[in-house]
Amino acid sequence: MSFDYDLFVIGGGSGGVRAARISASEYGAKVALAEEYRMGGTCVIRGCVPKKLMVFASGFPGAVADAQAYGWDATIGAFDWQAFRGRLDAELTRLEGIYRAGLDRAGVTVFDSRATLADAHTVQLADGRTVTARHILIATGGTPVVPKKWRDMGAMSSNEVFLMDRMPKSILIVGGGYIASEFACIFNGLGVKTTQFYRGAQILRGFDEEARGHISDEMCANGVDLRLGTDILEMERRDDGTTWVKSTTGHDGTYDAVMFATGRKPNSDGLGLQALGLDLAQGGAIPVDKFSQTAVPSIYAVGDVTDRANLTPVAIREGHAFADTVFGAKPTYFDHGLIPTAVFTQPEFGTVGLSEEDARDKGPVNVYAAAFRPMHSLFAGRQARALMKLIVCARSDKVLGCHIVADHSGEMIQLAGVAIAMGATKADFDRTLAVHPTMAEELVTMRTVTRSWGD
Repeated sequence: MSFDYDLFVIGGGSGGVRAARISASEYGAKVALAEEYRMGGTCVIRGCVPKKLMVFASGFPGAVADAQAYGWDATIGAFDWQAFRGRLDAELTRLEGIYRAGLDRAGVTVFDSRATLADAHTVQLADGRTVTARHILIATGGTPVVPKKWRDMGAMSSNEVFLMDRMPKSILIVGGGYIASEFACIFNGLGVKTTQFYRGAQILRGFDEEARGHISDEMCANGVDLRLGTDILEMERRDDGTTWVKSTTGHDGTYDAVMFATGRKPNSDGLGLQALGLDLAQGGAIPVDKFSQTAVPSIYAVGDVTDRANLTPVAIREGHAFADTVFGAKPTYFDHGLIPTAVFTQPEFGTVGLSEEDARDKGPVNVYAAAFRPMHSLFAGRQARALMKLIVCARSDKVLGCHIVADHSGEMIQLAGVAIAMGATKADFDRTLAVHPTMAEELVTMRTVTRSWGD
């Protein structure tokens, strides 16, 4: 059978673009890609990139306060959201252009259109056109979930936060995951009176418990009004544009803005998958094997739509592995077992490998941990504390996990991830010379076991 394309990719985010570009440029495949919104996907347009730029912006008041403590005659005025947003929009447009240029250089045909599946080899575009492909890759990402009963009351999700017309004076953020916690820190740093509701006992569920508690304490010390064990009972939009909220714990209030960050779901609705006999997993995730292939042999999926590990670098690696496997004749898959990541709260959280809780369930472990006041903030008179933590197998001495709560921990955990991926032992860390004076030297100078688990 003859096909219009060797590969048709649905979704122009990081995973889909990488798969399309590598398949075309390195392996000579004839490739097309459809994107219904803006090229770059969640990360570039409404996720990692704009969020990190807001993280940078929110840190300047603290930096100026530190500058004053260090002897500088420094002051800072009000934050100009309109000026920032103009620069932000221009930067996202620039990055989108880079994505498009890369596809164009690779010879990928781009359709600025929604695409759905008509059958196992046929894609239907929104304008009615149909195209065929030997292989179809779904890379449509994920989307925020706002509880249905609050959707029509003016609440934002992380998609809309970058499109605000003005900076609110007060905001309620609902949720306790990394997106909610990051934006609580961002808005607090930008001078917004920030309240965060989370119905659970502690934020950042799934991460190391000691690190979670440390971050929570630091966020509260920095001014975030964090209310744990708290959820919304009632919400009412007022004529003046504010929102009144009644909570489960009596912490009622009125806010200029309300943002929900209560989870995301795979963006698989309406693609036509069920009509092909492909059963979706709970929440709409597309089930795939380790090579990202679905139960329909010609259809693959990568990235957040599979709900394996919802991170941009993971989607990129999955997309590249797909291209190597299908068009490079090199069966390749991404191992999701060891993923370094960073949470851009204030302070930052860098983590790789097992948490203390997960590690102790697998066998005997030794924990090395140190909490201390870093030199930079100590001199400035701040009470901020950093946390460095290593989880070590008591039998093999292999480092199973590393957790850092400190400024710039995202940069530190990248290098720690290299060592742990290579199988470094605690002895390897111990014989590595400390770089002094730095925060990271604590990782190679901790000698005393803080606590042990198992036999």
